[in-house]
Amino acid sequence: MTNQPLTVVKDAAPQLTFVATLCGSGSCPTVYRTDRNTYVVQGYTVTGENAGLDLPPGEQLVEIPADLLAEAVRAAGQA
Repeated sequence: MTNQPLTVVKDAAPQLTFVATLCGSGSCPTVYRTDRNTYVVQGYTVTGENAGLDLPPGEQLVEIPADLLAEAVRAAGQA
C-alpha cells in the first residue's frame, strides 16, 4: 500500500455500499465500500490539532471502534 493521496473527481460523489455497523439503526460509526475501490468511514471527528498532527488540506481524522474494523474486515471477506 502506498501513501499516495486519493484522486477525487469533483462533483462525482462515490457510490456507497454498506459494509458494517455496530448499531441497529440511527447514526453511528459505519463502514461503507465505494465504487472507487475505497472505503468511507462514518465516525467521530478528531481534529489534527487535538491529535498532534499537521493534516494536509482535504484530509481529516475519524475515530471508530476497533470492533467495527474487525466486523468490516469480516463482512468485506464475505462480499
